Amino acid sequence: MTRHIFRTELWLPAPRAKVFPFFAEARNLEIITPPWLQFQVLTPGQIHMCKGALIDYQLRIHGLPMRWQTEITGWNPPLSFCDEQRRGPYRQWCHTHTFTEKDAGTLCHDEVIYAVPGGTLVNWLVVRRDVQRIFEFRSKALRQQFGDKK
Repeated sequence: MTRHIFRTELWLPAPRAKVFPFFAEARNLEIITPPWLQFQVLTPGQIHMCKGALIDYQLRIHGLPMRWQTEITGWNPPLSFCDEQRRGPYRQWCHTHTFTEKDAGTLCHDEVIYAVPGGTLVNWLVVRRDVQRIFEFRSKALRQQFGDKK
């Protein structure tokens, strides 16, 4: 299985004490996910974020309906957390989020290690661009959420 790595950083003009709780609320993922994915959290009720928490979602990838389940496999508030796909469209998805105080704000770093059906060719033709677009949308939405209008 060929694994791919996607990394991105975003500085937000808000303290980590404000940024991390936003990410700790699983339903906020709906706010920062592009509308073309029709992303929705399915897990009912309040989601207690902690190591071992399972979260179910539905979304559409290129129009195809998908279910996705992630498990929080690392939980170190307010510094970091990691979610890993348990069921979904990827062969592997491990997303590590880290939050560092920097320049009176918070530097958010994302590292995603993933593998896709079809391997390197499918990643190059489709998936890498999709992941890039999703994180570009996410960056814009987070900047709006935390007051940086760039």
